[in-house]
Amino acid sequence: MTTPATEPTPASTPDPTSTPNSKPTPASTSDSTSASPASPASVASVASVASVEAVEAVEAVDATVPWRRLVPLSAQHVLAMIAAPVSTVFLVAGTLKMPPGATASLLSAVLLLCGAGALLQSLGVWRIGGRLPFVMLPGGAATALFLQIAQEHGAPTAAGAVLLAAALLLAVLPLYARVVRLFPPLVMGVTVLLIGIAMIRVAARLVTGPDGTGEPRAVLLAGLTVAATVAAYVFLRGVWRQTSVLIGMAAGTAVAVATGLGAFTPAAGSGFALPALLPFGTPRFDLLAALPLLVFSLTTLAEITGQTVLNSETVGRTPTPERDVPRVARADAVVSLAGGLFGTSLMVTSAENIGIGRLTGVRSRFVTAGAGALLVVLGLATPVSRALAGIPEAVVGGSALVVYAVIAVMGVEMLRRADLSGTGTGSLTAALALTVGLLPLLTPDLYAGFPGWARTILGSGVVAGTLTAVVLTALLGRFGPRKEDPAPPDPHGRE
Repeated sequence: MTTPATEPTPASTPDPTSTPNSKPTPASTSDSTSASPASPASVASVASVASVEAVEAVEAVDATVPWRRLVPLSAQHVLAMIAAPVSTVFLVAGTLKMPPGATASLLSAVLLLCGAGALLQSLGVWRIGGRLPFVMLPGGAATALFLQIAQEHGAPTAAGAVLLAAALLLAVLPLYARVVRLFPPLVMGVTVLLIGIAMIRVAARLVTGPDGTGEPRAVLLAGLTVAATVAAYVFLRGVWRQTSVLIGMAAGTAVAVATGLGAFTPAAGSGFALPALLPFGTPRFDLLAALPLLVFSLTTLAEITGQTVLNSETVGRTPTPERDVPRVARADAVVSLAGGLFGTSLMVTSAENIGIGRLTGVRSRFVTAGAGALLVVLGLATPVSRALAGIPEAVVGGSALVVYAVIAVMGVEMLRRADLSGTGTGSLTAALALTVGLLPLLTPDLYAGFPGWARTILGSGVVAGTLTAVVLTALLGRFGPRKEDPAPPDPHGRE
């Protein structure tokens, strides 16, 4: 992984954004063909510099921050990530037709879990938490699958699926090195792209209603929300740009109230309160119904690996995936188990805050721990969650369209990192996996005559497409044609 080039700085004032494990530039190294054997003194000097840099890296990520700086720095992280939990809760509440009071309780639960997750990842307890400056969010793709299960099998089954998926993630961590190989960029790209496409359809139903026929004013309000989100993203900078989804929702709500296109009706209540436990009733456990989330929980290991390596490099710590990734994943699973009891989907560690760390040069994990504490306070402050619960459904749908379109594009970006050249098997694997995954969306009754277990597996585009990608990657990688290396150029210029 490469890092942006930086100007050399004096030894007494190291660049806070540079990483101690970065390689020396060509200008600072001699040509290997003329280099003489290193003297003991030079070796000792290099070792001394390396040890000093290692100490600085540890101090950077473990350094405490004064309160007068900690509060604004932590608040900045909260502002950068608050849009994700808020928009996710509104999407769930709108799709499942939850009343305002239940929506406010769910938002409180999500904010509390986000805060607890940030504290756990930043501070670490035993082997739970990476002790890196991470924040935690409700996973957008995981929420999409949660809603799919809830719509097809009921909300209690969806809550049970979250508990099963979190337990599976904990169970496979001893086999981390083997499991993560099943999900290269090609498989991850297919999975995320299918999730994004499927959820664009779900988000559209928030605007049109379950019958698919939307009122013109609802469609107009959703369009204005999308326009406000795009304008905020294009014209704003820094943290404000990162909260463009939240700004779009605020602007859409303001337009709805001012023009009569919608109504803002906050839930009743005040003060501080704990969110409701088991809001959907006793969870039901159905392995077949939970299969989409079970498969997704395994794919998250690949994403966690990339984010852990990136965050380690950002704070100057030498990446150690075999040690840190299971700790990060373990914290995700523990918080997700709590999430299943409070009605949320899987909670996932996010790299959204890494950009802030690079911009500010502050790499201390205690800053994200402070952000976690602020999120806990926000989760307990019910007036905040109850006010936010009154946002019109069409506004939520417009914001959700943006969020899930971005998820689909993320899948395309992952596919770009895979080998899709015509000489390999990647393009055929991706084509067939996407076909299998899109068939249930394009022809919903295709598997109507199949047994129930087959309808559950094949009727979920995400599960069918992901399993197809995994199987074809394994089979074609072993038995398919090998990619031929390009022929060396003819020294005489003949073709």
